[in-house]
Amino acid sequence: MLFYDCATAPSPRRVRIFIAEKGIDVPVQQIDLRNGEHLQPEFRAKNPDCTVPALELDDGTVLAESLAICTYLEALHPEPPLMGRTDVERAQVLMWNARIERTGLSGVGESFRNHSKGFIGRAVTGSESFDQIPQLVPRGRRMAELFMANLDERLASNEFIVGDAFTMADITALVTIDMAAWIKLPIPAACEHLKRWHDSVSARPSART
Repeated sequence: MLFYDCATAPSPRRVRIFIAEKGIDVPVQQIDLRNGEHLQPEFRAKNPDCTVPALELDDGTVLAESLAICTYLEALHPEPPLMGRTDVERAQVLMWNARIERTGLSGVGESFRNHSKGFIGRAVTGSESFDQIPQLVPRGRRMAELFMANLDERLASNEFIVGDAFTMADITALVTIDMAAWIKLPIPAACEHLKRWHDSVSARPSART
């Protein structure tokens, strides 16, 4: 296998944390997003969406999207379980991961990519170019604020997002909250449960990847 990564991008970090939690060794190739390496023919031939992360298997199959890659790695290395231990937990992990992506990750990304000068002409990830829409910046920020408030409510009665076990949902939420610093959005003081959780998961060795 070969893992196509970018050390500065949030989406590949989700896979890096997952790999670190599993304690497995996967060869890595860095892709220079800043200089457009992901848009060049060589990488485009592997992943036509021109996004990272991507995982190239030994038979040449390329898996893109963080959740797809992590689902594959979970099947190969089921311990420790990060996608849920029971059918109900697995469904809950997928549900919460989707919610976090839809409100938190999308909100932070929308606010950042439509404001940052580094994303002029690249406001949407993928193979095509899209202009920035500044009017979307406050909407994205509001989505991220609601994500934090909703997650704080969830964590009032749960150690982790899905009960008492660290899962993919926690990984996605951690990366989202850390990314929120890019739009100068800290965890609100009122979100004490979210702050407790964030301190806890940030202390895990995998979070340093």
